[in-house]
Amino acid sequence: MCYAVGSRRVEGMSTVTTATTTGTTAATGRSAPGTDRSRPRLDWRLRFGALSLIWGFSFLLIKVGTQGYAPFQVTLGRLVFGTAVLAAAMAVKRERLPRGARVWGRLAVAAFLLNALPFSLFAYAELTIPSTLAGICNATSPLWGMALSLVALSEDRPTRVRFAGLGLGFLGVLTVLGAWEGFHGLDATGTVLALLASLSYPIGWIYVRRTLAGTGESHLSMTGAQLLLATVQLAVVTPLFTSFPGQVSWVPLLAVAALGALGTGLAVLIQYGLVAEVGPTTAQMVTYFIPVIATAAGVAVLGESLRWSTPVGAVVVLAGAALTQVRPRKAGPA
Repeated sequence: MCYAVGSRRVEGMSTVTTATTTGTTAATGRSAPGTDRSRPRLDWRLRFGALSLIWGFSFLLIKVGTQGYAPFQVTLGRLVFGTAVLAAAMAVKRERLPRGARVWGRLAVAAFLLNALPFSLFAYAELTIPSTLAGICNATSPLWGMALSLVALSEDRPTRVRFAGLGLGFLGVLTVLGAWEGFHGLDATGTVLALLASLSYPIGWIYVRRTLAGTGESHLSMTGAQLLLATVQLAVVTPLFTSFPGQVSWVPLLAVAALGALGTGLAVLIQYGLVAEVGPTTAQMVTYFIPVIATAAGVAVLGESLRWSTPVGAVVVLAGAALTQVRPRKAGPA
């Protein structure tokens, strides 16, 4: 996920905008979305659909990857391939990595909260829960963000509509989990790990907003450095908890390669282009398509079972998440 959309997600929980009136973004100091003169050849709607598919299928790829490799190995491979794609893009555009020890230190924390931790948690979660459930848990991220903003963002002024969305969203979570049945047949550990992974994203973006605003670096440069640091973190951790695979499992390996190159590297580049062309508000709407595609992919490709409560609860979750992003209309000039 690129910095513009991540910052917009946090802004959706707050009354402070991420763009200034001079046409620069507060998160990066670069031109505001929509000011780029060059227009991509491929229509933005097609790229939006491609991004939805890529991220929706990511949960299926995680599931396939963990069938041949340990969760930490899946995450490390994902980050290696994703970083390689961004490094190539930076080389083509002649972008340089950020400078300054303080920036790199803060990026290391962001890399942990936004990449290393949630990627690993989702990989471990899918050892015991279906990819469909993992995809739906991912959709709770805006709900966690709304709840956290009440504590972490002092300027936030939640409305009744957003409070209603928060309650509705968590009601949807309980529906997905089958709370009225006592969570029967549900792996509690895997589900909690997936929910913690979704919680990590808003924590990370609140941290980014508070510590990395106004660096003057491009979205691509910041995201590339962030993925590089996350890769280093997993490269240190993975040998401590896993052993080298005794044999190469080609299908899981291809899944990990696709997860990294497409779901982490190419997806960021597509999203970066969408933000520049149509703005972060439209670009972030991809969030609401991900669980739908993840559910369809899990059922159609992996043959995962689907109870009626799963799609119904998912719709409720998405409705609640959408309500938490509703902003009060500003009064016009008198």
